Amino acid sequence: MTVTKADARDEASLDAETLRAMYRHMLRSRLLDERMWVLNRQGRAPFWISGMGHEAVQVAFGMNLRPGYDWVAPYYRDLALTLVLGMTPRDHLLSVLARADDPNSGGRQMPAHYGCRRYNIITTGSSVGTQLLHATGIALASRMRGEDAVTFTSCGEGATSEGDFHEALNFAATCRLAVIFVVENNGFAISVPWEKQMPIPNVADRASAYGVPGIVVDGEDPMACFRVAKEAVTHARRGEGPVLVEAKVLRLTSHSSDDDQRRYRAADELAAEKERDCVARFRSQLEDLGVLTSTIADDMRTDLTRELDRAEEEAEAAPLPEPETAMRHVFGEAAEG
Repeated sequence: MTVTKADARDEASLDAETLRAMYRHMLRSRLLDERMWVLNRQGRAPFWISGMGHEAVQVAFGMNLRPGYDWVAPYYRDLALTLVLGMTPRDHLLSVLARADDPNSGGRQMPAHYGCRRYNIITTGSSVGTQLLHATGIALASRMRGEDAVTFTSCGEGATSEGDFHEALNFAATCRLAVIFVVENNGFAISVPWEKQMPIPNVADRASAYGVPGIVVDGEDPMACFRVAKEAVTHARRGEGPVLVEAKVLRLTSHSSDDDQRRYRAADELAAEKERDCVARFRSQLEDLGVLTSTIADDMRTDLTRELDRAEEEAEAAPLPEPETAMRHVFGEAAEG
């Protein structure tokens, strides 16, 4: 297991434009995430499951993948990742408002169950951990086609208690497939803390059992995450086999809009986590480096808010699915003619 922390190399290896782009991606996801919560609390969106506190590692990997060539089997907190790969706030608002043009599922799936054909984002299911096996199969198919595509898949630490995690990692390791497994460890599987889920301090410790690299990174540190992402993608694309990355992230909201974490987490604990929030921390870091000014950051927020407002207006005006299409993609349909 390797523990990766940010150092001077990360600042030196990333130019100002890349750093600002990383911050913009993170802020864009955060603002959209916050808007989803507002829509839910207004009774306009039935459900939401947040990625707040997970943005840094998702943006880092998204910026190192090839959209539409590499494959992604995400999990329900990967909002920032999908945005970096090319999906838009409008795409996600169409989903949460169950509109017919929703690219994820045509308004049929639960919100935050991502899928987009044009970016090779495979549809997400509600069964925890199944996407890990799908990713392994996709990586095998890429090899059989002679491609150097990388398959990225992610989950929370709770999913590592599922057999799917171990089966996928074992098969990928045995066949040396180009799969990057990222565990976004926010410390809680709904209301169950990590120490009641596993007898070891790090999920990445399990990598040695499969003979693959296991890396722990501070998931609130965008620059450290970017270095890990770049190295992991390079490793996999070279045909050197899978990598297991554990990003220690924060869960800044309740598990979902149907949960209230104040019932099982202390107020001082929640307040302390907000102090480590990757979005706020990264802005301060970039301002200290002279890469970002308050004016640039505020203008960025204004532009992104305008984009979000337009996206919401368009999604609200979009048509709902026609009732006669309710069974589409559920059962096979007879070919015409």
